[in-house]
Amino acid sequence: MYITSMDIKIYLSQCLWRVEATEMDTLRRSSRISRKERIRNVTIRQEIGLEETIIKETEQNQLTWYDHVQRMVEGRLPKIALKWVPKRKRARERPKKNWIEGIRKAMNERNLHEGQWEDRKQWSLGVGQRRKTF
Repeated sequence: MYITSMDIKIYLSQCLWRVEATEMDTLRRSSRISRKERIRNVTIRQEIGLEETIIKETEQNQLTWYDHVQRMVEGRLPKIALKWVPKRKRARERPKKNWIEGIRKAMNERNLHEGQWEDRKQWSLGVGQRRKTF
């Protein structure tokens, strides 16, 4: 079976609570903290030094990629694929939301608007993507 990165992104956007629970389970196991100890997730994150969840990081990466594709020339394949809308209805098992709806929701949460990607610096500040120094 061939799985694309778009399938993975759609799956992640639909199963956020599962991803978050799995992330916390991994953090608890790596810290050797049991659920029986009744330590809050926020406390564990602070002890480890994580500021954001994996979901927020995924949203940031999606918005960065969306910005990148929107600035492309019109004939490029990623831009064509982003604008493509299937003609028939989704199958019963498929997620109800598509990838672009998740992007629009993330943009609304961050007060980003269509066309704002032209100014890269302003977009990266709105997305929350900062340059990481090592």
